[in-house]
Amino acid sequence: MDAIYNALNQEPGVALHGDGALPSCFAVTDLAVASIGAVGQAIARLQQVLGGKPGAVAVDRRLASLWFSRSIYPIGWELAATWDAIAGDYETADGWIKLHTNLPHHRRAALGVLGCASDKATVERAVRHWNAEELETAIVEAGGVAAAMRSAEAWAAHPQGRAVAAEPLINWSENGKAVIREIPLTQARPLNGLRVLDLTRVLAGPVATRTLAGFGAEVLRIDPYGWEEANVVPDITLGKRCSRLNLKDKDDRFAFENLLQTADVLVHGYRPGALERLGYGTDARRAMNSNLIDISLDAYGWCGPWRNRRGFDSLVQMSCGIAHAGMKWREDNKPVPLPVQALDHATGYLMAAASITALAMGLQKGELRSARLSLARTGKLLLASPQIKHGKFALEACSKDFAVETEQTPWGRAKRLRPPLVIEGAEMAWDRPACSLGSAEPVWA
Repeated sequence: MDAIYNALNQEPGVALHGDGALPSCFAVTDLAVASIGAVGQAIARLQQVLGGKPGAVAVDRRLASLWFSRSIYPIGWELAATWDAIAGDYETADGWIKLHTNLPHHRRAALGVLGCASDKATVERAVRHWNAEELETAIVEAGGVAAAMRSAEAWAAHPQGRAVAAEPLINWSENGKAVIREIPLTQARPLNGLRVLDLTRVLAGPVATRTLAGFGAEVLRIDPYGWEEANVVPDITLGKRCSRLNLKDKDDRFAFENLLQTADVLVHGYRPGALERLGYGTDARRAMNSNLIDISLDAYGWCGPWRNRRGFDSLVQMSCGIAHAGMKWREDNKPVPLPVQALDHATGYLMAAASITALAMGLQKGELRSARLSLARTGKLLLASPQIKHGKFALEACSKDFAVETEQTPWGRAKRLRPPLVIEGAEMAWDRPACSLGSAEPVWA
């Protein structure tokens, strides 16, 4: 874990409870503990900036591992399936490729390139006629998402792998002086009243904003009309309000600009250039709100030939060598991914920590800072962190892992895991249950 803590520039002092580790050749649980611990340390520093004593920080290894999978357990209903019928790993003529087809337009792109019907067996036969990297390129050029399996060595030699390796884990930028508005922050709720505008989707960004909501932030998530994430919404909308806007519609743009002008933090996961095309590039955002803390996410990094490429955790694992290393470790003949989507979750907690750190710097020194992170750069951190024996446990929650109170959601009652993070004097707790997308008006509460 020392290598991970050093990479995060974390100070000593996070107390650890529990034992065990998720089964992997990489230190996935250590990454979970360290990234969640980074949030705790950022909150403790903010407590000090607010004039109090920094609280002691503790992380539970078991709960941290479980939160890296999911935090909600339905009572009498079920979560939607994680993957659609076509998504998965396929053997090509010279290796393996992952097709990510959960979104209809990504599925159409993949099937269009393959020229086949949408059943698994037909897709398997069609894929075998392709070389992995050629099929990857063809699907990406068609507007889909896919990733050929590469070894860590091949990724290190790849132009994008080299570009990612040159980026810092959290890429900070200083944007001049900040004048933080009067926010009712308190020692017990250090983010109380902080307005967070959330433009993120599956999964890292929503983890970040859920974490901020856990310390009192007012999180308003904005999605386009018709967008759904049924497989993760009950998990990641905890503590938030969710609305819909069409950023190409005149009236909706007016509503969005009002929100942007009055937000304290913007968290977004648009690919580089996407907000610019909507008229909300970096310069435009600063013109509307010169004190806005801007935290942004990208899949494959912010420079290099793939900087604009769409991506998801499972695809980055294939690209950067994680799935290949898992295959060798398990002595298998097919890709072996991580037991959880650790790149998403870890990056999400680091985004939350960056948001809190930027707020503290604004309050303490009057400096306005923004941060950029990527799944691929978090993957580099994990690749350098081999597993150390801590014992193993099944990824199954038991009664002691849950909060005492059940949560009433739009889908039914549910059990929610206890928080993995404990900070003296600042409870991690959510003021609202999970909600449906589009269930709130696009205004601050």
